[in-house]
Amino acid sequence: MINNDSDRPAIFKLGVLVNPFAGIGGALALKGSDGAEIREKALAMGAEQKANEKMAKALSILEALSGQFTVVTASGEMGETVCESLGIPYEVIYTPNTEQTEGEDSERAAKAMVEANVDLLLFAGGDGTARNICSVVGTQVPVLGVPAGCKIHSGVYCVSPSAAGQVVSQMIAGELVSEMDAEVRDIDENAFREGKVIAKHYGEMRVPAELTYVQAVKMGGKEDEALVLDDIAAYVSEIMSDEPDTYFVMGSGSTVGAIMEFLGLDNTLLGVDVVKQGEIVASDVTASELITLTQDKPTKVILTVIGGQGHILGRGNQQLSPAFIRQIGKQNMLVVATKQKLQALNGKPLRLDSSDAALDTELAGAFTVITGYKDKVLCQAV
Repeated sequence: MINNDSDRPAIFKLGVLVNPFAGIGGALALKGSDGAEIREKALAMGAEQKANEKMAKALSILEALSGQFTVVTASGEMGETVCESLGIPYEVIYTPNTEQTEGEDSERAAKAMVEANVDLLLFAGGDGTARNICSVVGTQVPVLGVPAGCKIHSGVYCVSPSAAGQVVSQMIAGELVSEMDAEVRDIDENAFREGKVIAKHYGEMRVPAELTYVQAVKMGGKEDEALVLDDIAAYVSEIMSDEPDTYFVMGSGSTVGAIMEFLGLDNTLLGVDVVKQGEIVASDVTASELITLTQDKPTKVILTVIGGQGHILGRGNQQLSPAFIRQIGKQNMLVVATKQKLQALNGKPLRLDSSDAALDTELAGAFTVITGYKDKVLCQAV
């Protein structure tokens, strides 16, 4: 896809979801707000609904970025109200059937946002809300929680609403943010009211956080590229070991070449090789050979970023045809790069040029980039 506005950042699509009843039982010592009965009791006792107020604190941080992002949300108190109060343009994509929303409404709204291809789902609630969202979102899109509930045991929440807004603003501005897998936990409220804390793990979601360097650095705090490439290669090697039945298609570029060197395999620097169980099964394959070899087989492709340009498709890897990319899906595209290479893009997005404009549009949005051993960042691609 040729883009004459190559220096213009992509428009960021933000999903905004509020559980309006989150936290209403806290001040009244009800130990939570899960269930219609508890919510009715809390409201009858004069409970204040503060979830929208907390979401407003997060969203107000984005005021200076007006025009750089769009919002999709749920109607009324589930997101529309707070967007309207702040003058943020929005599109309602889910409307609950009743005024007192239930967990199912959070799930349906979150599902609609995933289907709308949001770059980030920002939600306000507690652990119950996180559970609801995790059940339908999983790791499909990045999420970030604005703490508004009685119970905040899950790792998907920022320390404060303002901190959440800051992370979102960094993403919208095209700055690098780290990505991590964060745990969703919740406690049994009935047991909690009896003085027992019974916590349960309900899954993990992808969460952005302020950029951290957890990989090998020099004394001055700069990345040591050779050590970082080893970190990346070690992590990819571990992924390969965990998936022995998967074909790994190794794209062109020096970073992918470093992975092949780490594996002790010959590499076609300007071509595409296929690896399975630590062995090369095909070298320097053509587009048609690649489709035939991987048809109906679990397959992942390892891509890197072209330095200075930011292309991940369409520069030196035309063997990765639109038909092949559609065959494996975006979820099986693993992008690898050092943080130094990404920062050298100066906030420009990653570039997609598959020669199929419709496919490029489908793929556009947030990409996870592996930048070290179990170290990842989120980048926008257009």
